[in-house]
Amino acid sequence: VQLQASGGGLVQAGDSLRLSCAASGRTFSTVAMGWFRQAPGKEREFVAAISVSGGSSYYADSVKGRFTISRDNAKNTVYLQMNSLKSEDAAVYYCAAARFKLAGNFRDYQYWGQGTQVTVSS
Repeated sequence: VQLQASGGGLVQAGDSLRLSCAASGRTFSTVAMGWFRQAPGKEREFVAAISVSGGSSYYADSVKGRFTISRDNAKNTVYLQMNSLKSEDAAVYYCAAARFKLAGNFRDYQYWGQGTQVTVSS
């Protein structure tokens, strides 16, 4: 699975942004998908994950209620809708695919996109 993230940009605090991650290959509908982020000087952290079917998802506490992960298996794409953005949400956001389970640990993900930068001005 090859992943291509897009949709990042510069926004103001309180604004919304939607990230997309397009996957190549016919295995997209067999992998769980996740979003992670990494800010300068910080470790990569889990943001959200969604199951193969899209029926299950979960979120980091820091984004719960503000971010929504979704997927369209017909389009081989996973999305991250980010609302009420805060300065602490600024980071490079990565999408990732996990073959075996819905997971929040980056070590459980086998495939990674290149990242898209989200900058939030206050």
